[in-house]
Amino acid sequence: MSERTDVSASSSADVTTNGLRGVRPDRDALTGVATGKRGRRRDRRRNGQRDGAPTVPAAEFTSYYGMPVINKPVWSSPDIPGYLFLGGLAGAASLLGAGAQATGRPALGRVSTAGAFGAGVLSLVGLVHDLGKPSRFLHMLRVFKVTSPMSVGSWVLAGYVPLAGIAAVSSVFGKAPKIGMAATAGSALLGPAVASYTAALISDTAVPAWHDGYPEMPFVFVGSGASAAGGLGLLAAPLTQSGPARAMAVFGVGTELASFERMERRIGMTAEPYSQGRGGVYVRAGKALSVLGVAGALLGRRNRVVSALSGAALLASSAATRWGIFHAGMQSANDPKYTIIPQRERSKDRR
Repeated sequence: MSERTDVSASSSADVTTNGLRGVRPDRDALTGVATGKRGRRRDRRRNGQRDGAPTVPAAEFTSYYGMPVINKPVWSSPDIPGYLFLGGLAGAASLLGAGAQATGRPALGRVSTAGAFGAGVLSLVGLVHDLGKPSRFLHMLRVFKVTSPMSVGSWVLAGYVPLAGIAAVSSVFGKAPKIGMAATAGSALLGPAVASYTAALISDTAVPAWHDGYPEMPFVFVGSGASAAGGLGLLAAPLTQSGPARAMAVFGVGTELASFERMERRIGMTAEPYSQGRGGVYVRAGKALSVLGVAGALLGRRNRVVSALSGAALLASSAATRWGIFHAGMQSANDPKYTIIPQRERSKDRR
């Protein structure tokens, strides 16, 4: 009886208000936070690993059902690619025609001014046909908005085509030379704007392959238009007067190829549609025809057949480039990765 009492007494003596004497309470026990184990475990989970093995797969790009994240333009082919090509040809040909008349080359002047007017009219026809109704083009002339490439371009085109027509009629028929000279000068002044505003027009969209190339796109368009105008002169003007056309063709091809190469290098993955798919086929064909056209222009100075063939190649190269740019833009709008991945990269760079 006494032994049992002693044990009970000793047990109660070991119990204090803070728990058993000599035993650490649960609330004071060290946890993973204090030992660092939980922190290391959390870091491994955050990096997608558990005990050195990956547990969460790397995130991959996707979109809802693989659908595009932007609405591609409703523009159609051949209306809009033709509109882009013919506008560049018209603007550059007006400059060539003015230069030919100023330097005493009447045959080259007639070819250039007539070609500029014809290309300008066809360019306007392509635009109006794509709009669906002629009245829609007239509605665009109700306002003039400096910040809108379409508004500025509509006004430029509306003023350019009549001037180019007067210049062509005067040059071809030899009537009203003073009025013809004034119209030639006016169309030459508007020519660079006609050749380049379409580059600003397509760059001012959400289409990745067009928008990302906005710094170089005007130079590509101007160079392409100059090579087309030079090709027209080589094709239709006599050899004795085709010197300015040859010089313009060389300048145009050099400007176009150098600008296009710089644009593709700078915009990175967004330039893939310019070398892949339907757009890539047109772009490669345009580059090859440009090189062949320049080679023929330089080597065929005294051969009428070679000069004409080089001119036809330059015209075809300019058209192929515009078709390639058009289809490459449509490809980039259809594939959501060209919209999302560059946005993520730019956001990461800003952070």
